[in-house]
Amino acid sequence: MDDPKKIVWLASYPKSGNTWFRAFLTALLNPGNADVDINNLYPTTIASSRQLFDEMTGISSADLTPEEIDLLRPLVYRQNALESDEVIYHKVHDAWLILPNGEPLFPADVSKAVVYFIRNPLDVVVSFAHHLSTGIDKTITVMNTPDYSFCQRTDRLHNQLRQKLFTWSGHVKSWVDDSGLPVLVMRYEDMKTSPIETFAKSVSFLGLSYALHEIEAALDQASFARLKQQEEEKGFSEKSAGSASFFRKGVVGDWRNELSEEQVERIVETHGETMKRFGY
Repeated sequence: MDDPKKIVWLASYPKSGNTWFRAFLTALLNPGNADVDINNLYPTTIASSRQLFDEMTGISSADLTPEEIDLLRPLVYRQNALESDEVIYHKVHDAWLILPNGEPLFPADVSKAVVYFIRNPLDVVVSFAHHLSTGIDKTITVMNTPDYSFCQRTDRLHNQLRQKLFTWSGHVKSWVDDSGLPVLVMRYEDMKTSPIETFAKSVSFLGLSYALHEIEAALDQASFARLKQQEEEKGFSEKSAGSASFFRKGVVGDWRNELSEEQVERIVETHGETMKRFGY
């Protein structure tokens, strides 16, 4: 394909439905195959992959500071797009941001579109705490911290590069308002309550041509129950080391069973404006 804009960013704050969509995409693009293998999903390499960085730059990221790596990451995505003959899907948890040199971390000249997954932060904090193997209160602090980053410890070499998340609201705003890229917002709640309509809208947005029955079949293959059963039977490579499982409950409104009034207030006080904007 001649269009240099080849990258679709599958962007989200953690625990917001990104992996579920990737499983759906795997089933959709490989019709007629056996059940989706959660450990062999359609290539949607995470944008913060250390391996991707090293391969595209020819430089060992272990020899660079996080700041030096950030300045080179736009070149990684440009080279990745240049070498591909088809659309590239990249999972991404980084917030969209402008680097110190004035360049976006995710360059518009190779960006085709963004599918942004959003979930009620009251449910996110419960799932995220489970993922981080930490308490609810500490996780709320993480979601309210503007300079929080994944993989920022310097006493170990993470398999992913540092990822700046901002606050939960800041993350949403960065992609939806600040990026200037074509963005489709997919609410996790709509993915659960109106799956056919919601996923069909994403298929149309991405310019893919699939009939409704094909979308329904892909959704069936990528159902939460199937994904969770697979993890129980053979594990999931993307599960964090400290958590018992990646696929936990996947239900809407579980926060009502898990959060205290004070914890709810801490989240709403910081993120209430964004929550209201997206119907939470």
